[in-house]
Amino acid sequence: MIISIRGLTRSFGDVRAVSGVDLDIYEGEFITLLGPSGSGKTTVLRMIAGFEKPDSGSILLSGRDVSQLPPYDRDVNTVFQDYALFPHMNVLNNIEYGLRVKGVEKLERHRRASQALNQVRLDGYGERKPSQLSGGQRQRVALARALVNRPSVLLLDEPLGALDLKLREQMQIELKELQRAVGITFIFVTHDQEEALTMSDRIAVFNNGKIEQLGTPEEIYRNPKSAFVSEFVGQTNKLEIDGLKINVRPESISVSKSISVGDRSFQGVLRDVIFVGATTRYLVDTSCGAIISVNPEGDLKVGDPVIVSWDKAKEFLVH
Repeated sequence: MIISIRGLTRSFGDVRAVSGVDLDIYEGEFITLLGPSGSGKTTVLRMIAGFEKPDSGSILLSGRDVSQLPPYDRDVNTVFQDYALFPHMNVLNNIEYGLRVKGVEKLERHRRASQALNQVRLDGYGERKPSQLSGGQRQRVALARALVNRPSVLLLDEPLGALDLKLREQMQIELKELQRAVGITFIFVTHDQEEALTMSDRIAVFNNGKIEQLGTPEEIYRNPKSAFVSEFVGQTNKLEIDGLKINVRPESISVSKSISVGDRSFQGVLRDVIFVGATTRYLVDTSCGAIISVNPEGDLKVGDPVIVSWDKAKEFLVH
């Protein structure tokens, strides 16, 4: 275990941003703090980094209590959404900067900076200025600058938020590959559930200053422990059947003109067909509410009477 957090709290005036968070983070894992704006995830990251001090509770890094220590006295580095590169320095000097502050001699600085550039696939870019790079390349430089210090933990505060969709998806894959290659613990903050599901070994879902659920991406998605988690992570259908409030994922539901393929079955009318690129969503009006599915059987048109069905094993109770 590389980080152990116990009873962490932080308030800003009358607002309790973080309320009694407990969290263990293991060496070499990629863990994501996921939640909407104001849920407490970024404040927890900033307290790990040392930019905020907790009102109470403890943060142990490799067994050492760092709760009240300044950022420079913690074996962590942070990558921010705006990259925070020095515009007047070239790429190599940007990466070397932290080593220069630490008094590392010039040849060793250059060697380690060049190695970091190679790790983020930017060989040959050392002499360029940040303004000569694309958004994805600047993101890689920011990563290299953090990695060159060889921290035990790398903190990433929504680092992909400023990128366009295609580049963001590419960087998700590259970040995970990089983390595996360097073996450093990554703590990643995002409000984007797709990012969290794509990259993480584990996800801590934050809500109202607390961790609502902690688990692997599959556990979080397939077995949400609360209504908030089921609705925040992925799309879901909220239904009330026989007095029970349940959620069921669209991909678990079949829509057919005449065939029922599950334990649950309802008649309905196809209200809309929504094309969203890789999938098509089917919106059906039924006696238990409007249901969205992505699994049709046969050629369906708006206005068709249909049967929607799914297995009870695919639904989950919410409270």
